[in-house]
Amino acid sequence: MKRVFILAAAVSLALCSCKTKADAPVAEICDEPQEATVYMTSDISPEGLVRIYEALGVPATGRVAVKISTGEPTGHHYLQPDLIKELVQKVNGTIVECNTAYNGRRRHSEEHWKVIEEHGFKAIAPVDIMDEEGEMQLPVRDTTYIKCDIVGSHLANYDFLINLSHFKGHQMGGFGGALKNQSIGVASSAGKAYIHSNGRNTDPDVWHNFTEAEHQDKFLECMATAATAVADHFGKNIIYINVMNNLSIDCDCNGNPSAPKLKDVGILASTDPVALDEACYQLVINHPNSEGDDASELVSRINKQHGHHTIEHAEAIGLGTTKYHIVNIDEK
Repeated sequence: MKRVFILAAAVSLALCSCKTKADAPVAEICDEPQEATVYMTSDISPEGLVRIYEALGVPATGRVAVKISTGEPTGHHYLQPDLIKELVQKVNGTIVECNTAYNGRRRHSEEHWKVIEEHGFKAIAPVDIMDEEGEMQLPVRDTTYIKCDIVGSHLANYDFLINLSHFKGHQMGGFGGALKNQSIGVASSAGKAYIHSNGRNTDPDVWHNFTEAEHQDKFLECMATAATAVADHFGKNIIYINVMNNLSIDCDCNGNPSAPKLKDVGILASTDPVALDEACYQLVINHPNSEGDDASELVSRINKQHGHHTIEHAEAIGLGTTKYHIVNIDEK
């Protein structure tokens, strides 16, 4: 039985009292990792998604949560129900999400449920807004800024997590992939504010007021730290899949995202989220640009926001490794 701390919707920072590994030097937290395996297919289809899940060789068992972004209304780049339906049903999964920390229809559960239905997710599987009934704290390894990870209380109801991410650009993080989906994505509304404000408050109405120049790297490190907390919570019962399609410079939280300039790449998966995001990042920055298939705008967005630092910090605190090799399952 996992130990959790259930909180009311209004979270006080003083309640962040989870035991952590923060007192240990990074060198003690992080053993030298071996090279990770990242599986890849160019087949962005329901069948391709199932095949890459099976290639991982880690069956989802027990009560399975499939974490996606339900997508901002009027946006259209989020992972579509028709794409994910076969995988979610194969694992008898529940689609899980949390409310946002910015104003919009996904800020509060009542309207968020309407968006979920409008976008077609309720038609393919059970759906759970995990912070609808409260929050809980998870311990973090690095307490430099955040003292805990504040997530939806319903996370405690699941035995296994499939982190199913749409890899794309992001206006604040530079890019969004497995690490962002597991940190900001799993955090409650207050938890999102806590990460965005570098641990200074849990009020969704004021987190965005912190705009000093040195804020950015702290925010990225908080995301990496929060992602590690969720990984520690599930242990070996977690896998990571990134779908590299609709590669806009903007996140699915943007209701009017820029049109992608880069063609769809494929689906990648790993048991190591650091290696997975690193592989996707490298595919973007090393993309051979041509007319109608140009990654330069996305690369600029990532570099402007110093996005790679999230990966760097996740590796530094022991979540995974940037050393990897790709296994193309299309060639088997």
